Amino acid sequence: MTVLDDTLERADPDCLSPAAEARLLRGAPWRRLAVLGDSVAAGVREPRPGYRDQCFADRVAAALERPGFRYRNLGAPWASLRDVRDGQLPAALSFRPDLVLLVAGGNDALRPDYTPDRAWQGLLEIAGPLADHGVLVVTVGMFDLARSGVASPRFAATMTDRFDELDRITAAVAAQVGGLHVDTHHHPRTSDPEIFASDRVHANAAGHAIASAAVVRRLAGHPRLDARSGDPGG
Repeated sequence: MTVLDDTLERADPDCLSPAAEARLLRGAPWRRLAVLGDSVAAGVREPRPGYRDQCFADRVAAALERPGFRYRNLGAPWASLRDVRDGQLPAALSFRPDLVLLVAGGNDALRPDYTPDRAWQGLLEIAGPLADHGVLVVTVGMFDLARSGVASPRFAATMTDRFDELDRITAAVAAQVGGLHVDTHHHPRTSDPEIFASDRVHANAAGHAIASAAVVRRLAGHPRLDARSGDPGG
């Protein structure tokens, strides 16, 4: 259920109101949005008082909403790159999106058999077929949980270097297929403990609000949108 109290969100400079997000994406050419990936993509989160309890993907979809618009979220908690490739990608291609948000690779980065080459190949095997079908692939980085002080010290040591590396790989794959990368991994709030859930793994509603604003701002800079000037406001 969506929490209607958004007093903190409205005062948060790293967030955008629904109206502001819609204004930034006014005239956007995309009519079919699919979301692929892990629990971040699926919208797993914890409510936080003062922020709307809505995941980033639903927020982006709402900003793109217009007659004829279609949206499908295929994300699944704990999905690996292989899970996304084998399970979600065929469903996405059948849906025929023109825009995909992809958040994946974090679970693979925690596996003992993780290698950068395997992550690169796994991401490319998802992004490449989508791009071949004319889809704009938008990869979304992960917040820097490892440096937040929230994560278990046992995992933080491994996560720091691997997640930094995964973000570089993800950005490179997006560029390789002509897509976009949303660099939330280096966002000013990326390691703010206040944006993470009490499970010490996922973001809370504030984190999703911040991620949504970052995605919308990145999409708003795409050449296919009309140039705009001025601050959209809150």
